[in-house]
Amino acid sequence: MSLDFTKMQGLGNDFVVIDGPVQLTAEDVARLCDRRFGVGADGVLIVTPGDRVVMDYRNADGSVAEMCGNGLRCVARYAFDRGWVDSSEFVVKTAVGPRHVLVGRGDVEVELGPAHVTGQASHAGRDLTLVDVGNPHAVVFVDDPETVDVAGIGTAIQTEYADGINVEFVRVDPEGLTMRVLERGVGETMACGTGMAAAVVAAGREGRPVPVTVPGGTATVTIRDGVAWLRGPAEYSFRGSVG
Repeated sequence: MSLDFTKMQGLGNDFVVIDGPVQLTAEDVARLCDRRFGVGADGVLIVTPGDRVVMDYRNADGSVAEMCGNGLRCVARYAFDRGWVDSSEFVVKTAVGPRHVLVGRGDVEVELGPAHVTGQASHAGRDLTLVDVGNPHAVVFVDDPETVDVAGIGTAIQTEYADGINVEFVRVDPEGLTMRVLERGVGETMACGTGMAAAVVAAGREGRPVPVTVPGGTATVTIRDGVAWLRGPAEYSFRGSVG
């Protein structure tokens, strides 16, 4: 396999970006994302130009993910900078439907889609708020995310769901939210865009911009008419080739 790639990241949530169309097996993706034997990343973004830019996202283990908010921001920046679109505001085709994006000089704002609470659950005495943002999330409110065994508790929660689930550990403050996240198919990541939106919905902070701080930095989530929008950075790391 010989591929040219671009490494990008949003809040430390990092991706191998490849021009499509291209067919990659789950093993190809896992090898690219391996941090010792490959490029190293939380996932692979295949970006294909056309009447509409197409985003195909794969988790680090090779599994297909429905949506990735930080990845969508990187796709928007990438497509705009390559001249594949005529305007800084355009539509990206994703696995969960078309999503509007707006590329600014600094931050990129993207439409994640409908976000809503789907139910409540519990695990080992912890209350879980289940949220759908085009992909599934379980939000756990805690006093201090820094002291939580994210890998241990998060993995135990994930095993209760046949298709897996993203688990967010969230502290709510008057000025915003702070969280850590365990992503299915990846592990703990420095940021998760859809997870940030899930946290805002679970906290009942719809209707105004809410800063959400993760280990990789801070982005802003706004829930407007039940639809989540995410604004934050999308940056280049380096370019290279493999194979």
